Amino acid sequence: MAIELFSTVGYHAASVAEIGNRTDLQAGALYYHIKSKEELLWEILRRYTEIALAGAQRVVAMDADPVEKLGKLIDVHVGIIARHRREVLIQLRDAEALSAEHMRQLQALRQEVQDCWEGVLEDGYRAGALTRANRIVANGLLGMVNSLPQWYRPRRGQSIDEIAREFRAMVIDGLAR
Repeated sequence: MAIELFSTVGYHAASVAEIGNRTDLQAGALYYHIKSKEELLWEILRRYTEIALAGAQRVVAMDADPVEKLGKLIDVHVGIIARHRREVLIQLRDAEALSAEHMRQLQALRQEVQDCWEGVLEDGYRAGALTRANRIVANGLLGMVNSLPQWYRPRRGQSIDEIAREFRAMVIDGLAR
């Protein structure tokens, strides 16, 4: 319920009372389950980012060449982003509301995701299969995929598989030798 509320009205506009109303809990009872509204935001963003990290780590561990891994990273990340579009929108808009410690932890998780992408790109570059491998390329790829929730609407147009296929073709055709 909090994910829906935060993604619709924003973290700052969402009150603990409204979260409680949507969960049929009084604010006092809600605080039995969460320490604070910021803690709830942290849990939402942490869980989603850990899912993205687990997906990237599974791809990195695959026995495949770097170009295959890059394509699979795109497929997996597009799927995760599509399934967690509300959490991504919350992260894009409201992550700055996290405490300094939670922001540091979130950034560390996000860096681990990026490290997976950078590693696959670097492996492909060293193998002579990709033309570029650097932080800018990794940031650009992640930015492209992470922007999906800003324009993708389920049941309107392309499927997630089609979007992943188009992203994959665009990226690999642009980077592969």
